[in-house]
Amino acid sequence: MTLTPVIDLINLIPRDLILPPASLFLVIAVGLVLWRRRPRAGRIVAGTGLALLTILSTTGGARLLVAPLERMTAPVQAPGRAGAQAIVVLAAGRLRRAPEYDGRDIPDYIALARLRYAAHLLRQTGLPILVSGGSGSSNADADARRYSEADGMAAALREDFGVPVKWLEGRSRDTAENAAFSAAILHADGVQRILLVTDAMHMPRARAVFERAGLDVVSAPTMFFSHQPMSIHAWIPSAEGMRRSWYASYELIGMVWYRLRAAGGR
Repeated sequence: MTLTPVIDLINLIPRDLILPPASLFLVIAVGLVLWRRRPRAGRIVAGTGLALLTILSTTGGARLLVAPLERMTAPVQAPGRAGAQAIVVLAAGRLRRAPEYDGRDIPDYIALARLRYAAHLLRQTGLPILVSGGSGSSNADADARRYSEADGMAAALREDFGVPVKWLEGRSRDTAENAAFSAAILHADGVQRILLVTDAMHMPRARAVFERAGLDVVSAPTMFFSHQPMSIHAWIPSAEGMRRSWYASYELIGMVWYRLRAAGGR
């Protein structure tokens, strides 16, 4: 049995509908609809959705999703002795037309954390840097395609961290394309082994696709959230708690999705 119809069907589902909080609001709505005809079932469904929404809105609850992902990787030890030939930094997102930068697009705070760590690694190793990130969407406007996420990342490294950038990969729209297009650039210059920089939750999926693209990967993750000490405030709902739950859910679903694509020959 081919997986192609399943993959095509999943492609039709808007991403945000299967991620919290939207997916949990849908569960609650289904429960409320059921309530009239089947009160007991409706209460259970709506109550389950509300309970999950509350728990995943806390940083403590988010850790239930975050920790398993972060346990799949670890901080790089002695990067100078890892045998890498280059540092590859992956884009995260950007802030469009930032007024304080004369209307130029700039890396968002997640991308900025990755860039900071890449600069730190360069000073430890002296390795050249490749930044990877395109428009992020096939529907992006012409300006976004001309000035890619990689362009904004390279500018931040040069201007804010005083770090040179050797290669720019500015065509990719997702992690799989980050890997494929970056590998082509690096292989052309004889680079086989890399230090891969992204945040810890993203690293398992990123490493898998970069290895599939034919590169030897040394994981160099940053931004570990599950290692932080917990207090009573970790169980108070917050926007940060939901952001972490959203991101962890995205990565867990993304890992399954990439495996389905690989099994389907895509």
